[in-house]
Amino acid sequence: MADFDYDLFVIGGGSGGVRAARVAAAHGARVALAEEHKVGGTCVIRGCVPKKLLVYGAHFAEDLADARRFGWDVPQCAFDWPTLRDNVLAEVERLNQAYTTTLNSNNVEIVLERATVAGPHAVRLAGGREVSARIILIATGAWPVVPDVPGAEHGITSNEVFHLENLPRRVLIAGGGYIANEFAGIFHQLGSDVTLVNRTDVILRGYDESVRDRLLQISMTKGIRFQFNSRFERIEKSGDGLRVSFDSCEPLEVDLVLFAIGRAPHTKGLGLEEAGVSLDAKGAVVVDDDSRSSVDSIYAVGDVTNRVQLTPVAIREGQAFADTVFGNKPWRVDYHCIPSAVFSHPPLAGVGLTESQARQKYGAVRVYSSDFRPMKNVLANRGERALYKMVCEAETDRILGLHMIGPDAPEILQAAAVAVKAGLDKKAFDDTVALHPSMAEELVLLR
Repeated sequence: MADFDYDLFVIGGGSGGVRAARVAAAHGARVALAEEHKVGGTCVIRGCVPKKLLVYGAHFAEDLADARRFGWDVPQCAFDWPTLRDNVLAEVERLNQAYTTTLNSNNVEIVLERATVAGPHAVRLAGGREVSARIILIATGAWPVVPDVPGAEHGITSNEVFHLENLPRRVLIAGGGYIANEFAGIFHQLGSDVTLVNRTDVILRGYDESVRDRLLQISMTKGIRFQFNSRFERIEKSGDGLRVSFDSCEPLEVDLVLFAIGRAPHTKGLGLEEAGVSLDAKGAVVVDDDSRSSVDSIYAVGDVTNRVQLTPVAIREGQAFADTVFGNKPWRVDYHCIPSAVFSHPPLAGVGLTESQARQKYGAVRVYSSDFRPMKNVLANRGERALYKMVCEAETDRILGLHMIGPDAPEILQAAAVAVKAGLDKKAFDDTVALHPSMAEELVLLR
């Protein structure tokens, strides 16, 4: 080890890289971490954390309106985008400092420069310095995809959305995934006119069909417009806005175009292929079950591997890597039954197999559900209905999947996911006394 400057050099300061660096250092390794922007990565700096804070802020629009039905004399309230934006960015900066402090306290050297791979054991920094490491970990995450159409430079991605100078009056969001639907809900609640454009007629591919159809129905009722089977032709400046043309429908005049059409592994220009690291067709680092690449001394964790693009997964991968390589405690991440959520309005969440997936794998299944109007919505005179759905193996009633949409669905599913992961059956839920009155009690009353 003395022949190298470091035992471990981590390229990328996101959730996976930070966890790997911290744990490896705790195991006694000499560790350095390079980050060209801010420590914290996509989730903390430009992703799930600031976006969830915007979701909280957007919820006040409905909460203030509902409060009147509960007896509160709420005056007409004006929303100020710069206040929310600046407070969110201040929290992001606080988290950046917290992550930095954590690394420093664990004796991880932080290098605030771009770093690239110069060889199996070599890292080149933007300032020109080259260092050596016994092990190199790639944790550079993923980057938003921008379509290759004329005028695409007039649009923005989720990277830039948190820095908007003003709240746009008319927003076009491209995409049908979780990022697109979350920002559709945010902008709509804050007062923007929102159109979601997708090149297919399916939103939230991979989620249970009943749940995603319910979100589509509710979103349309709220006033969000959906334009399906549309492809961009061009984006042009038009007065003080943008004119967006499509291949199969009339152009739209908007103030903002937000691209949310996917995220690609962030490997371009890192020198990986030159060092012998194999990448797949999408640019992801190809790794084995221990996160090792085709080069024995180079590993990768997180979105850059394109296994499961979720922050908690990246953190587990970083922990497993550090424990295995530097802690003499080998273990591997279990990718079975990972819960996920969409923080839309209302939110949805799921774990395990969808009904369609379960039927394809097992043939006969049993589906239990509850379609109800939450108590708060009843008094608020709001027509939105929640939907909970449990998919079970027909012969044993073992739970294969659990899916829900409604207030606090992600909070409820996190606990319920433990039962699904443990392989419990429907009877385990039936035998549990309901906690009344609550949203969660519907889980033990499914029929």
